[in-house]
Amino acid sequence: MPALQVNRPLPVIVLALLLLHGSSHLRAQVLPDFTALVENNAAAIVNVNSIQRSSDSDGENERLDEILRYYFGDRLPDIPEERLREFEQRPSLGSGFIVSEDGYIITNHHVVQDADEITITLNDRREFAARLIGSDASSDLALLKIDAQGLSPVILGDSSQLRVGEWVLAIGSPMGLRFSVAAGIISYMGRNIPNGSGGNYVSFIQTDVAINPGNSGGPLFNLAGEVVGINSQIFTSTGGSMGLSFAIPVDVAKNVIGQLTAKGVVERGWMGVGISEISQEMADEAGLKSPSGALVTQVIQGSPAEHAGFLAGDIITHFNGREIVSSGDLPYNVGLTAPESEARVDVIRAGDPLTIAMTVGKLASAGLSRETGQGSNTELGLVVTDAVRENGLSGVMVIRVDGDIGGQAGFQAGDILLSIDGVETTDVDTLNALVPDLGRERPLPALVERDGVQSYLTLRLPE
Repeated sequence: MPALQVNRPLPVIVLALLLLHGSSHLRAQVLPDFTALVENNAAAIVNVNSIQRSSDSDGENERLDEILRYYFGDRLPDIPEERLREFEQRPSLGSGFIVSEDGYIITNHHVVQDADEITITLNDRREFAARLIGSDASSDLALLKIDAQGLSPVILGDSSQLRVGEWVLAIGSPMGLRFSVAAGIISYMGRNIPNGSGGNYVSFIQTDVAINPGNSGGPLFNLAGEVVGINSQIFTSTGGSMGLSFAIPVDVAKNVIGQLTAKGVVERGWMGVGISEISQEMADEAGLKSPSGALVTQVIQGSPAEHAGFLAGDIITHFNGREIVSSGDLPYNVGLTAPESEARVDVIRAGDPLTIAMTVGKLASAGLSRETGQGSNTELGLVVTDAVRENGLSGVMVIRVDGDIGGQAGFQAGDILLSIDGVETTDVDTLNALVPDLGRERPLPALVERDGVQSYLTLRLPE
């Protein structure tokens, strides 16, 4: 007798198991496998350990003596000299990656800033002392060199081809946990974030990769195994990853590292205008479809912009064919342009479009090479060096703010100090000779040029 066949619906749990199996299979087909990428590039990733010795070691030792005397009275313990030196050292941990077989390494400027010692640890645990070839605060990039041969460099890609939603992977040392891997997607392209010196010379790649302190300077890979960015910053309220991380496009790094290799400093194009964002009202009046572009608010006297005929009120929409969506796009694109080259700038003036030809100037460079020194220290709490004299500039450049006087006045790295209390500061020697004679009874105006725009800061010297 034939078996009785009954058409019954499958139990719900059986359907769920089938669907779950199918979705897992689908996910396995769609999600990328990063194992080969990691294995092929692990040897190129390095850990960067930099140490800065305290600039106030005498003061630190005095405070240490006070603490010891509180507990031990006059019978102070005999502390070895090397143990005392530990109190004077400020370590900084970061990441980096090898870009040549003979030991050139890229990392972040802020990882090695002011470092007295830099130690590189390779994936195979070998350690090398590194020397700083050059460092650029404006792009937050630095180039190091170790004495080694036969290393495995990464392949540098093309960040201009990246698209939002694309998978990317980071390898670095978050929280000191060496050679950790994290993956995510590109969240946004062209994020403008002003740097610590008030400039904006990087159009960042925003990702949701879990980047944490210690990842700085490490590479961001695409699925082809090419480096497309250098992890640099995170946005956080907790100190750890919140899914908002920012990487420097590798195209910017190629430009900066090439210049650091050749000259030890970075030269950027300079236009000489003050700019602001476009409001909806301005866009409507100018006949723009949307409030995009950069509004010229000031034209610096004697600047390339003045010679080319730019006027306050012009709306810059394109620079050398590249669209200016927000005002931050302009310094980024001008900065990447070679000084003395010709540029074509599209503007809207009084509602009418026109194109202006301009010879790009040179922005005073803030690039540093450890081999050429870092300038002179002044009583103002500023480390300074003679400014690059271009486009009529004459002054001293602030390399680092080291004291309360300069910090409270609002000085930033990269500022060009032109005068104090009406007296020109043409070079470091002139500045150092001027400071002792400055008045102590009133605030002093200091004329500063920052990113091509001149303004006054107020100095207050102790009596």
